[in-house]
Amino acid sequence: MTIRSVLVVDDSRTELVFLSDLLQRNGFAVRTAENAEAAMRHLEVGLPDLILMDIVMPGQNGFQFTRSLMRDPRFAQVPVIMCSSKGQETDRVWGLRQGARDYIVKPVQADELLAKIRALD
Repeated sequence: MTIRSVLVVDDSRTELVFLSDLLQRNGFAVRTAENAEAAMRHLEVGLPDLILMDIVMPGQNGFQFTRSLMRDPRFAQVPVIMCSSKGQETDRVWGLRQGARDYIVKPVQADELLAKIRALD
C-alpha cells in the first residue's frame, strides 16, 4: 500500500501546522483534526492511507481512539502512527497494544517520521 494521504489528529495547533507542512512538502495530501470527534467526521467522508495520532487530547484520548478504530472493520486497515510527548517505554508499548503500527516521541524529527511512513509502503 502506497501512503499518499494522511490524517493528522492532534489538539496542538502548532503540531498540526508543523506536521501538515512537513508532509505536504513531501508530497502527501493532508487533512487535520483537533480531536477524535473531528477525526471521525473526516473518516466517515473518506479513509486516509495513514493516521498520525496524538495521545493527550480533550475527550477521547489517542489510545482510546486508536483502539476503537482497530476494532471497527471500516477503519481497521488504516495504519496508525502515534506521535506523542509521552516518551516512556510503557506508553509506546501500550500504544502498540492498542493497534498502532509505530510510535514517535515529540518533538517529531522529520527524517524519522518519513522513514517510518516509508516503512509502511
